[in-house]
Amino acid sequence: MTDRPQTAQDGTADERRLITETGVAARVAAIVEPVLADLGYRLVRVKVSGLNGCTVQIMAERPDGAMAVEDCERVSRALSPILDLEDPIERAYNLELSSPGIDRPLVRAGDFSRWAGYEAKVETATPVDGRKRFRGVIRGVEDHALVLDLPDVKDGAEPRVRLRLTDLADARLVLTDALIREALRRGGSPQIGESPPAGAGPVNEPHHGAGPRPNPPHAGAGAGRQSHPDKSPRKPTIPRLKQNTSFKEE
Repeated sequence: MTDRPQTAQDGTADERRLITETGVAARVAAIVEPVLADLGYRLVRVKVSGLNGCTVQIMAERPDGAMAVEDCERVSRALSPILDLEDPIERAYNLELSSPGIDRPLVRAGDFSRWAGYEAKVETATPVDGRKRFRGVIRGVEDHALVLDLPDVKDGAEPRVRLRLTDLADARLVLTDALIREALRRGGSPQIGESPPAGAGPVNEPHHGAGPRPNPPHAGAGAGRQSHPDKSPRKPTIPRLKQNTSFKEE
Protein backbone atom coordinates (compact mmCIF):
# COMPACT_ATOMS: atom_id res chain seq x y z
CA MET A 1 0.00 0.00 0.00
CA THR A 2 1.31 3.48 -0.82
CA ASP A 3 0.57 7.04 0.27
CA ARG A 4 1.09 8.30 -3.27
CA PRO A 5 -1.59 10.91 -4.14
CA GLN A 6 -4.44 9.62 -6.24
CA THR A 7 -4.05 10.03 -9.98
CA ALA A 8 -6.31 12.52 -11.71
CA GLN A 9 -9.16 11.10 -13.71
CA ASP A 10 -8.61 13.45 -16.66
CA GLY A 11 -5.37 11.76 -17.72
CA THR A 12 -3.19 14.85 -17.22
CA ALA A 13 -1.00 13.48 -14.42
CA ASP A 14 2.01 13.06 -16.71
CA GLU A 15 1.26 15.99 -19.01
CA ARG A 16 4.26 18.19 -19.72
CA ARG A 17 4.27 21.87 -18.85
CA LEU A 18 3.95 24.35 -21.70
CA ILE A 19 5.27 27.30 -19.68
CA THR A 20 8.62 26.67 -18.03
CA GLU A 21 11.41 28.55 -16.27
CA THR A 22 14.70 30.01 -17.39
CA GLY A 23 18.06 30.58 -15.66
CA VAL A 24 18.47 29.53 -12.04
CA ALA A 25 14.79 28.66 -11.68
CA ALA A 26 15.11 26.23 -14.59
CA ARG A 27 18.01 24.49 -12.82
CA VAL A 28 15.90 24.11 -9.69
CA ALA A 29 12.93 22.85 -11.73
CA ALA A 30 15.08 20.21 -13.44
CA ILE A 31 16.06 18.88 -10.01
CA VAL A 32 12.67 18.92 -8.28
CA GLU A 33 10.28 17.94 -11.08
CA PRO A 34 11.25 14.24 -11.30
CA VAL A 35 11.24 13.97 -7.50
CA LEU A 36 7.74 15.42 -7.36
CA ALA A 37 6.60 13.02 -10.09
CA ASP A 38 7.94 10.04 -8.13
CA LEU A 39 5.93 11.21 -5.13
CA GLY A 40 2.79 11.57 -7.23
CA TYR A 41 2.75 15.38 -7.47
CA ARG A 42 3.11 17.78 -10.39
CA LEU A 43 5.34 20.82 -10.55
CA VAL A 44 3.46 24.01 -11.37
CA ARG A 45 6.19 26.64 -11.12
CA VAL A 46 9.57 27.49 -9.64
CA LYS A 47 10.26 31.13 -8.86
CA VAL A 48 13.51 32.55 -7.50
CA SER A 49 13.18 36.06 -6.05
CA GLY A 50 15.09 38.50 -3.87
CA LEU A 51 12.43 38.33 -1.16
CA ASN A 52 14.04 38.08 2.29
CA GLY A 53 17.47 37.97 0.67
CA CYS A 54 16.65 35.06 -1.63
CA THR A 55 13.52 32.91 -1.77
CA VAL A 56 13.00 29.80 -3.88
CA GLN A 57 9.28 29.17 -4.25
CA ILE A 58 8.22 25.73 -5.48
CA MET A 59 4.57 25.56 -6.44
CA ALA A 60 3.20 22.03 -6.73
CA GLU A 61 -0.09 20.17 -6.75
CA ARG A 62 -1.71 16.78 -6.78
CA PRO A 63 -2.96 15.61 -10.17
CA ASP A 64 -6.46 16.75 -9.17
CA GLY A 65 -5.20 20.28 -8.43
CA ALA A 66 -5.31 20.03 -4.62
CA MET A 67 -2.34 20.74 -2.34
CA ALA A 68 -2.77 20.73 1.44
CA VAL A 69 -0.30 21.75 4.14
CA GLU A 70 0.42 18.07 4.76
CA ASP A 71 1.37 17.66 1.10
CA CYS A 72 3.75 20.62 1.34
CA GLU A 73 5.40 19.08 4.41
CA ARG A 74 5.85 15.76 2.64
CA VAL A 75 7.33 17.39 -0.44
CA SER A 76 9.66 19.52 1.66
CA ARG A 77 11.08 16.49 3.47
CA ALA A 78 11.82 14.86 0.12
CA LEU A 79 13.25 17.91 -1.66
CA SER A 80 15.42 19.48 1.05
CA PRO A 81 18.21 16.87 1.08
CA ILE A 82 18.24 16.67 -2.72
CA LEU A 83 18.54 20.43 -3.09
CA ASP A 84 21.34 20.35 -0.52
CA LEU A 85 23.15 17.74 -2.58
CA GLU A 86 22.67 19.38 -5.98
CA ASP A 87 23.15 22.91 -4.59
CA PRO A 88 21.63 24.90 -7.50
CA ILE A 89 21.63 28.19 -5.54
CA GLU A 90 25.05 29.61 -4.68
CA ARG A 91 23.90 31.73 -1.73
CA ALA A 92 21.68 31.32 1.31
CA TYR A 93 17.99 31.11 0.52
CA ASN A 94 14.55 30.47 1.94
CA LEU A 95 12.72 27.45 0.53
CA GLU A 96 8.96 27.98 0.22
CA LEU A 97 6.52 25.22 -0.71
CA SER A 98 3.23 26.52 -2.07
CA SER A 99 -0.10 25.41 -3.46
CA PRO A 100 -1.14 26.87 -6.83
CA GLY A 101 -3.86 29.01 -5.25
CA ILE A 102 -7.20 30.02 -6.65
CA ASP A 103 -5.92 32.56 -9.20
CA ARG A 104 -3.41 29.92 -10.21
CA PRO A 105 -0.86 29.81 -13.02
CA LEU A 106 -1.97 27.76 -16.02
CA VAL A 107 0.99 25.80 -17.34
CA ARG A 108 -0.45 22.70 -19.04
CA ALA A 109 -2.95 22.25 -21.84
CA GLY A 110 -5.14 20.35 -19.40
CA ASP A 111 -5.27 23.42 -17.14
CA PHE A 112 -7.07 25.38 -19.86
CA SER A 113 -9.54 22.56 -20.41
CA ARG A 114 -10.12 22.14 -16.68
CA TRP A 115 -10.84 25.84 -16.19
CA ALA A 116 -12.80 26.52 -19.37
CA GLY A 117 -15.47 29.16 -18.80
CA TYR A 118 -13.35 31.26 -16.44
CA GLU A 119 -11.31 34.39 -17.07
CA ALA A 120 -7.57 34.30 -17.57
CA LYS A 121 -4.71 36.69 -18.27
CA VAL A 122 -2.40 35.39 -20.97
CA GLU A 123 0.89 36.66 -22.35
CA THR A 124 2.55 35.39 -25.51
CA ALA A 125 6.25 35.29 -26.36
CA THR A 126 5.64 36.97 -29.73
CA PRO A 127 2.92 39.44 -30.77
CA VAL A 128 -0.40 38.14 -32.05
CA ASP A 129 -2.33 40.71 -34.08
CA GLY A 130 -0.01 43.37 -32.70
CA ARG A 131 -0.34 42.50 -29.01
CA LYS A 132 1.17 40.15 -26.47
CA ARG A 133 -1.25 40.46 -23.56
CA PHE A 134 -4.78 39.13 -23.53
CA ARG A 135 -7.56 38.85 -20.99
CA GLY A 136 -10.61 36.80 -21.76
CA VAL A 137 -12.78 33.80 -21.02
CA ILE A 138 -11.18 30.42 -21.65
CA ARG A 139 -13.04 28.36 -24.23
CA GLY A 140 -10.65 25.42 -24.24
CA VAL A 141 -7.95 24.08 -26.53
CA GLU A 142 -8.49 23.41 -30.23
CA ASP A 143 -5.84 22.20 -32.69
CA HIS A 144 -2.99 22.92 -30.24
CA ALA A 145 -4.24 26.47 -29.65
CA LEU A 146 -5.80 28.19 -26.65
CA VAL A 147 -9.16 29.74 -27.49
CA LEU A 148 -10.14 32.93 -25.64
CA ASP A 149 -13.23 35.12 -25.89
CA LEU A 150 -12.12 38.75 -25.53
CA PRO A 151 -14.42 41.33 -23.93
CA ASP A 152 -12.25 44.36 -24.81
CA VAL A 153 -12.21 44.22 -28.61
CA LYS A 154 -13.03 47.20 -30.83
CA ASP A 155 -16.23 47.33 -32.86
CA GLY A 156 -15.99 45.05 -35.85
CA ALA A 157 -12.97 43.16 -34.50
CA GLU A 158 -12.96 39.42 -33.96
CA PRO A 159 -14.03 38.74 -30.33
CA ARG A 160 -12.34 35.33 -30.27
CA VAL A 161 -8.60 34.72 -30.47
CA ARG A 162 -6.57 31.55 -30.91
CA LEU A 163 -3.12 31.49 -29.33
CA ARG A 164 -0.74 28.68 -30.16
CA LEU A 165 0.20 26.76 -27.05
CA THR A 166 3.86 26.85 -28.03
CA ASP A 167 3.73 30.68 -28.06
CA LEU A 168 2.48 31.07 -24.49
CA ALA A 169 4.83 32.85 -22.08
CA ASP A 170 2.56 33.26 -19.06
CA ALA A 171 -1.04 32.50 -18.11
CA ARG A 172 -3.04 32.70 -14.91
CA LEU A 173 -6.66 32.68 -13.80
CA VAL A 174 -8.31 35.98 -12.86
CA LEU A 175 -9.72 36.03 -9.34
CA THR A 176 -13.50 36.38 -9.48
CA ASP A 177 -16.32 35.38 -7.15
CA ALA A 178 -17.38 32.67 -9.58
CA LEU A 179 -13.85 31.27 -9.68
CA ILE A 180 -13.58 31.20 -5.88
CA ARG A 181 -16.87 29.30 -5.58
CA GLU A 182 -15.89 26.78 -8.23
CA ALA A 183 -12.34 26.29 -6.91
CA LEU A 184 -13.61 25.54 -3.42
CA ARG A 185 -16.30 23.24 -4.79
CA ARG A 186 -13.70 21.24 -6.69
CA GLY A 187 -11.34 21.16 -3.74
CA GLY A 188 -8.48 22.19 -6.02
CA SER A 189 -7.44 25.21 -3.97
CA PRO A 190 -6.94 26.02 -0.30
CA GLN A 191 -9.81 26.84 1.98
CA ILE A 192 -10.03 30.57 2.66
CA GLY A 193 -8.84 31.39 6.15
CA GLU A 194 -6.88 28.17 6.55
CA SER A 195 -3.29 28.67 7.64
CA PRO A 196 -0.36 26.29 8.19
CA PRO A 197 0.10 24.99 11.73
CA ALA A 198 2.72 26.75 13.83
CA GLY A 199 6.14 25.24 13.45
CA ALA A 200 5.27 23.18 10.39
CA GLY A 201 8.26 22.14 8.36
CA PRO A 202 11.98 21.86 9.00
CA VAL A 203 14.20 24.88 9.48
CA ASN A 204 17.65 24.08 8.18
CA GLU A 205 20.72 25.52 9.83
CA PRO A 206 23.51 27.16 7.78
CA HIS A 207 26.09 25.05 6.03
CA HIS A 208 29.62 26.33 6.43
CA GLY A 209 31.62 25.09 3.48
CA ALA A 210 34.34 22.65 4.51
CA GLY A 211 32.98 22.38 8.02
CA PRO A 212 30.56 19.78 9.40
CA ARG A 213 27.79 18.77 7.04
CA PRO A 214 24.28 18.31 8.42
CA ASN A 215 22.40 15.06 8.36
CA PRO A 216 19.18 14.74 6.31
CA PRO A 217 16.12 16.11 8.11
CA HIS A 218 14.27 13.89 10.53
CA ALA A 219 10.94 12.49 9.49
CA GLY A 220 8.96 14.58 11.96
CA ALA A 221 7.86 18.04 10.85
CA GLY A 222 9.69 20.81 12.61
CA ALA A 223 12.73 18.71 13.48
CA GLY A 224 15.99 20.61 13.03
CA ARG A 225 19.18 19.25 11.54
CA GLN A 226 22.08 18.02 13.63
CA SER A 227 25.74 18.41 12.73
CA HIS A 228 28.47 15.89 13.43
CA PRO A 229 32.22 16.42 13.00
CA ASP A 230 33.68 15.12 9.77
CA LYS A 231 37.48 14.87 9.86
CA SER A 232 37.94 13.69 6.28
CA PRO A 233 39.93 16.10 4.06
CA ARG A 234 37.90 18.40 1.84
CA LYS A 235 38.65 20.75 -0.98
CA PRO A 236 37.85 24.42 -0.30
CA THR A 237 34.25 25.20 -1.22
CA ILE A 238 32.04 28.23 -1.27
CA PRO A 239 29.69 28.58 1.70
CA ARG A 240 26.78 26.22 1.22
CA LEU A 241 23.15 27.10 1.26
CA LYS A 242 20.91 27.79 4.17
CA GLN A 243 17.32 26.71 3.78
CA ASN A 244 14.57 28.17 5.90
CA THR A 245 11.53 26.19 4.86
CA SER A 246 8.02 27.59 4.95
CA PHE A 247 4.65 26.50 3.62
CA LYS A 248 2.28 28.85 1.88
CA GLU A 249 -1.20 28.46 0.49
CA GLU A 250 -1.65 30.95 -2.34
